[in-house]
Amino acid sequence: MGRFDRYMLSQLLVLFGFFALVLVSVYWVNRAVVLFDQLIANGQNAIVFLEFTALSLPTVIRLVLPMSTFAATVYVTNRLSSESELTVMQATGFSPWRLARPVFLFGVIIAVMMSILTHFLVPSSTAQLSQRQKEVTENVTARLLTEGTFLHPGKGITFYIREITPGGVLKDVFISDRRQRNEVVTYTAAKAYLVNDDDGPKLVMVDGISQILSTSDKRLFTTNFSDFAYDISSMIHRKETVSRGLPHVSTYELLTQTDAIAQEMNVGTGWVVEEVHSRFTQPLTGALAAIVGFATLLLGGYSRFGIWKQIVIAFVLLIVLEMIRNAVADPVRNDADLWPLMYLPVLVGSGLGVLLLSLSSHPIRLRRRATSRATA
Repeated sequence: MGRFDRYMLSQLLVLFGFFALVLVSVYWVNRAVVLFDQLIANGQNAIVFLEFTALSLPTVIRLVLPMSTFAATVYVTNRLSSESELTVMQATGFSPWRLARPVFLFGVIIAVMMSILTHFLVPSSTAQLSQRQKEVTENVTARLLTEGTFLHPGKGITFYIREITPGGVLKDVFISDRRQRNEVVTYTAAKAYLVNDDDGPKLVMVDGISQILSTSDKRLFTTNFSDFAYDISSMIHRKETVSRGLPHVSTYELLTQTDAIAQEMNVGTGWVVEEVHSRFTQPLTGALAAIVGFATLLLGGYSRFGIWKQIVIAFVLLIVLEMIRNAVADPVRNDADLWPLMYLPVLVGSGLGVLLLSLSSHPIRLRRRATSRATA
């Protein structure tokens, strides 16, 4: 590796680290505020908050890496162009392909980092985060089993248990539900049992009465029941979670057990195929963000007015590649045999990089054509 390659690669890595840190911080703060409110409202401590934050970081980093790559490439190329460093290197005989060598190395580093994230860190962290969310939900449910205290697990809900026997029987249960604007629902029962169900924890009340007060017309409806099941999960406002989702499954399982996972998740095979191939294309598109950005900016050459036009063009090209990636996802989900479409953005991005570098290799010819058209 030459001195220029080391110099430019070091600049790219430093700026990449800076932009990645800034973008991750922005995403992290937005998520942390919501997460902090939810956990503190459920009575969790700061250790749980830090654990949840750490488990969500791999997903956030995966999202911001392509943007950080593009921003670092554009910034470094723009600075080298404005300070005439690229012009000097081209005057010494460096071709655009030779100038792009550190950018290619930078793209390889980004692709390796994103591969580690998409294939290992993100699936394992999301799976562990889902498991911890279930455990926290169970802890919230367990906190409802407090005798002799009026609890307010959610807005508009009051819950009371007079006594809890050693056998787990809840005696003299009272529930007041004021979440509906025009009615108040009250449940009282001589005893109740807390049972686990596939849909969530249930409170089975025995020998009780249900009272519904309509505040609009001041009418009261009462119903005696011998047993009644009340959904506890509706009291704690938790989000519905499934045992496992596609983002939680390892790449090896997605490749070797495609049909079994599709049946387990109750989704089509195309969804599994789209998920696994997207994990291979994301690192490649992250590397292409650097190559396309550099090649587009190099096309403009040196100008006293800067290369802002080329920056806008590079940004538009990345948006087009992202639109193509989103467009091919639905056909693959509907038909798994169309999985080669997932690599269309990679082929288009690679073609753009080769085309732009080839055009920048003949700047004199391009200028002559532009001059001849202007004089004509």
